[in-house]
Amino acid sequence: MAWPAFAIALVVILIDQASKWWAEAALGDGQTIPVIGDVIRFVLVYNPGAAFSIGSDFTWVFAVVAAAAVVWITMLTWRVESRGWMVALGLLLGGATTHLGDRLFRDPGFARGHVVDFIGYGNLFIGNVADIAIFAGAIMLAILTVMGVHLRRPEAGPSAEPAPPETGPAAEEPAPEHPDTRA
Repeated sequence: MAWPAFAIALVVILIDQASKWWAEAALGDGQTIPVIGDVIRFVLVYNPGAAFSIGSDFTWVFAVVAAAAVVWITMLTWRVESRGWMVALGLLLGGATTHLGDRLFRDPGFARGHVVDFIGYGNLFIGNVADIAIFAGAIMLAILTVMGVHLRRPEAGPSAEPAPPETGPAAEEPAPEHPDTRA
């Protein structure tokens, strides 16, 4: 039952794209809006690269990587049974999908589009809602992995671990003889 992950992804996509639309409308003239002093501010930039604008000349590579990530996460999501994994994969899928959409359909052209970033974190970097979703999903995956939470529920049956041997007085009693085996 993967629909919760896909619903989360859809919410991320809608919020991210709506916030980018707002940013382009409200900040398009170069305006900066302080949210928490200089720590958090809204400022519009178009990012052709990855985080910190790394790889600005390789936008098409990031489009291919985003497409591969969307396909891989979608396939993985169909196998998920854990609620925690559903949330984490939904966040990752939503963020990767909206980044892919930006790279494919925004200016300057197909597979060369720039991602709209507008949430400034001091002088560190500028990101967007999809970045927040991807970061949160990745942190959740790390926590789930460290906690040993599996993507799927372990199956019971012959491959499961055998029960521990019995101890105590009942374990020391001999098994009753079958009537056909008496001499």
